[in-house]
Amino acid sequence: MALTKNDIVAKVHELGFTKKKSVETIESLLDIIKRTLGKGEDVLISGFGKFCVKNKKERRGRNPATGSDLTLRGRKVVTFKCSGKLRDTIND
Repeated sequence: MALTKNDIVAKVHELGFTKKKSVETIESLLDIIKRTLGKGEDVLISGFGKFCVKNKKERRGRNPATGSDLTLRGRKVVTFKCSGKLRDTIND
C-alpha cells in the first residue's frame, strides 16, 4: 500500500499541528519541490535522497497498436537517487 499525501498530513497532524497547518505545510513543501524541479534544478534532501531533472534526447519509437515507426520528442524527466542512509534503512 502506498503512502499518500493524506497519510503524510495525518502523521504531521499527530505531531501536534492543527489539521489546517499540517495541510498548508505539506502543500508548501511539495510546491517548493515542484517549482525547483520545474526550473531544472535538483532537490537534495540530506539523509533521504536527490531528485534530479534529466534531459532525454529525441529518439525513435514505435506505436504498439499499429507497429508504425515514429519519433519521440526530447523531454525532461525526474529521477530519484536515494541516500546511503535511506538505502541502509530499507535494507535493515
